[in-house]
Amino acid sequence: MGQVLDDGAVRRWCRLAADALGRTRAEIDALNVFPVPDGDTGTNLHLTVIAAADALDGTPEGGAAAWRALAQGALLGARGNSGVILSQVFRGLADTLGPLEAPPDGAAFAAALGHASGLARGAVEHPVEGTILSVLAEAAAACAAAAEPAGAAADLAAAARAAAGGARRALRRTTGQLDVLARSGVVDAGAAGLCVVLDALVAVITEEFPERYEIPARVAGTPAPVEERPEPQGPGYEVMYLLDAPDDAVHALRERLDGLGDSLVVVGGDGLWNVHVHVDDAGAAIEAGMAAGRPHRIRVTYLHAAGGEPHAAHTGRAVIAVTAADGLAALFEECGARVVRREPGTVPPLAVLAEAILAAGDEVAVLPNEPEVLSLAEAAAERARDGGARIAVVPTKASVQGMAALAVHDPLRRFAEDVIEMTRAAGATRFGHLEVAAQEAVTSVGLCQPGDVLGLIEGDVATIGADIADVARNVLGRMLSGGGELVTLIAGRHAPPGLTGDLEAHLRRVRPDVEVGVYDGGQERFPLLIGVE
Repeated sequence: MGQVLDDGAVRRWCRLAADALGRTRAEIDALNVFPVPDGDTGTNLHLTVIAAADALDGTPEGGAAAWRALAQGALLGARGNSGVILSQVFRGLADTLGPLEAPPDGAAFAAALGHASGLARGAVEHPVEGTILSVLAEAAAACAAAAEPAGAAADLAAAARAAAGGARRALRRTTGQLDVLARSGVVDAGAAGLCVVLDALVAVITEEFPERYEIPARVAGTPAPVEERPEPQGPGYEVMYLLDAPDDAVHALRERLDGLGDSLVVVGGDGLWNVHVHVDDAGAAIEAGMAAGRPHRIRVTYLHAAGGEPHAAHTGRAVIAVTAADGLAALFEECGARVVRREPGTVPPLAVLAEAILAAGDEVAVLPNEPEVLSLAEAAAERARDGGARIAVVPTKASVQGMAALAVHDPLRRFAEDVIEMTRAAGATRFGHLEVAAQEAVTSVGLCQPGDVLGLIEGDVATIGADIADVARNVLGRMLSGGGELVTLIAGRHAPPGLTGDLEAHLRRVRPDVEVGVYDGGQERFPLLIGVE
């Protein structure tokens, strides 16, 4: 039995919860009829926990770092109404458990969950029973009841099991607490996702892992759901943004946003906030944020784009890839993407990229393929969303990541699922490149002179040498040291003849288990691009 919720257990919990939500995402999405029947609650919760898990992966082990990273990662990556509320749950746990010198027992966990429940409810302007909030409150109450008899020595596993059990019982009752749930014969989608997160926590603490996580399709004794999902009602846009603002500015912001729409949730603190609201005037909601502080990572989603049927097929699915090289453009087009060209060393004009997105279809995934293009792609996507299209920017920082994303693209999947798979494939691809130094410079591995060959891995100089092939072999060795099954080599315009062939032969000798793909990218600046999956 694990029985400990230490730094390592927090990390395992977050990854297990992300995996469990990934497996149950479609079932939770199908329950989503409140507050808007847009069929994305499971997807939003999954993406929120993935963001938290990614933040944990980049955090050193020990102390309160894990709890802080969990809360901050969820805050920055929260998606949708339920995702924002879940981020506040993580913050409440972090507030109480992070400062502890020893791993928490059952009483400490119960206190933390109670604090998290209070924070989450306080973040919602108009709390509604029969939602994730009431299920969280029941979980906290059950946890406290289990911990109370044993006092300070309360068993952590018993407390966690009580919380998960209380949540499951409360989940069943949500159908009778909201008319829209009763008419559809379903439980609340956000609450179902919370149950999965708590079940994952029990599994990590007890080391008893379920074969599957139960998502009730329909509550027994309720009428069978009607064939069509409820027609979307209420405001037309979901507006979300991060906000840098002093704490004393948030009260006025809440009042202003509350007057503009509904489903208002504001979470965060210490100068950084995540704002979520449904409105008819998206511009006014953004302006309210500007009056309070500096809004960024703005996302505007048209809630009624699917005509009340989020599972309907879309004929306008497309992927847009940004590149500056002829060969790379041809590769992306062969993989089914539409290409937006840019001049080497520049980014495409915002208007050009936004226009291309609008012309592509009503569901568009954008592959920036360069760190410098990423923020521009986000801005262009926001402009395109004003027209009602569903736009997602897959955060590819290199062309090899864009190719990996395209390799798993499936236009027959639901759009959100397709974007998740593309994002996962891109994130699993390590990238590197070779570059010839144009001037003397100080790098992380020493001084380089004009003409030196630099080997970079994910943007950082890893090695300096005089021979391109030698540097390439060094970079490949470093990148494969962490594992890999597929190596992609893309030759640039100024690559020496035979470079990729020599490297392919080298890999056959030293890593015969690795598959190698060789392409001609024609990129101007980099003699070689490298990807490892």
